[in-house]
Amino acid sequence: MSMRGRGWLVLAVALTIASGCKKGATPDDNVWGVVDGTPITRAEVDKYYRTQLNPDAPPPSQDEALSLKLNVLDELINNHILLGKAKTLGLQAADGEVEDKFTEFKAPYTEEEFQRQLKARSYTVDDLRNDIRQQLSIQKVINHEVVAKITVTDQDVQDFYNQNHAQFNVTEPQYRVAQIVITPHKDPGLRNRKNDDATTDAEARRKAAALEQQLSTGADFAQVAMDYSEDPASAGSGGDLGYVPESSLSQSDPALKKAVMSLRPGQVSGVIVLRDSYRILKLVAKEMPGQRELSDPTVQQSIRDNIRNRKEQLLRAAYLAVARNNARITNYLAQQVVESAGKLPVVVQPNAADGTSVPSAK
Repeated sequence: MSMRGRGWLVLAVALTIASGCKKGATPDDNVWGVVDGTPITRAEVDKYYRTQLNPDAPPPSQDEALSLKLNVLDELINNHILLGKAKTLGLQAADGEVEDKFTEFKAPYTEEEFQRQLKARSYTVDDLRNDIRQQLSIQKVINHEVVAKITVTDQDVQDFYNQNHAQFNVTEPQYRVAQIVITPHKDPGLRNRKNDDATTDAEARRKAAALEQQLSTGADFAQVAMDYSEDPASAGSGGDLGYVPESSLSQSDPALKKAVMSLRPGQVSGVIVLRDSYRILKLVAKEMPGQRELSDPTVQQSIRDNIRNRKEQLLRAAYLAVARNNARITNYLAQQVVESAGKLPVVVQPNAADGTSVPSAK
C-alpha cells in the first residue's frame, strides 16, 4: 500500500494513550489490546492507521485494512512497553526538548499548510506534542539501553574488510553528486525548509537564476538545497545523491552527464535546463577505479557505520523481545481474527470513505 507524509508517520508511531481508559477495565469491543493493565483502544489504532493511508490511492481492501491494523496494534504495544521503560529509567523527554522538536517539525510548513496537515489526520497541536514527547522518550530508551552498549573495535573493522575485500574494489569511476532541483509545477509532497515551490516555468527560471547567484557568491550548497530544492528525496540531505557510477551517468540525461564530467571536486555547475526541470549540480568527490585500502579513512568509517547499524538492529530487536517477555500483553484483535478463521470481524470493517472502523454489530 502506498504511503505519504513520512514525517507524520514517524511521529504518529507513539500515539497518545487514551486518558479516559482506566487500568483493569473489562475489555469490550472498543479495547483491542492490553499492556500491563493499560488498554489500547480501537480509536488509538484507527488514528494511527489513518496516518498511513494515501488519500489519493484507492481504499485498501478489507483484508489489507485488517492486516495493517494488526501491525499498527503490535507497534502500539511495543510503544507502551518502551514508554513504561522510559518512566522506570527516568528517561522521559523534558518540556524543552519537546518544544525544540515541535519547532523543528513545524518549520518546513506555512501555518496554513501545517493546520491542513493536522486536520487531515484528525490531529490537534496537543496530539502532536504528545506524540513528539513519546517518540523522544522511546528514542532515549533505545539510546540508553541499546546504542550506548554497542562497541566496534579495530579488530571488528579489520575482520569485516578481510571478509568483504572485493566490496572495496572500485571497478569504474564514481562521482559523488549533490543537486538542487527546481520544477515548473507544484508538488504536494515537497518538504524543503522554506516550503518554497515554483509553480510555473517563469517562476522556476527566476528561482534557478536566483539560487545560482547565491551559490556564486559563496552560499553553502547543502544549506541552499535544504532550503529551496524541490526534490523530496534529496532536499533533506542537502541534495546529496551519494556516489554515482559512471555507467549510471551514461543512462541519465546527456546534459547531466556532461555537466558532472566537466566539474572538478568541489565545483558547482550553472543552471542545467532539462525537459521537466532545472538543476544545479555540485561534484562533491570523485573516485577512480582501484582497490580501496583499509588505511583509507573513508573506508574505515563506512565499515564502522555498517557494523554499528547491524549491531543496533540486532540488539534493538533482542531488547524489545525481552521487554515483551516481561510484560503482560493481550491482543484481543488478533484473537478475533484467529477465532473468525481469518474472516474480517464486523468491528474492524473499514467504511468506504476513509478506512475507519464501524461499530460492531450486536
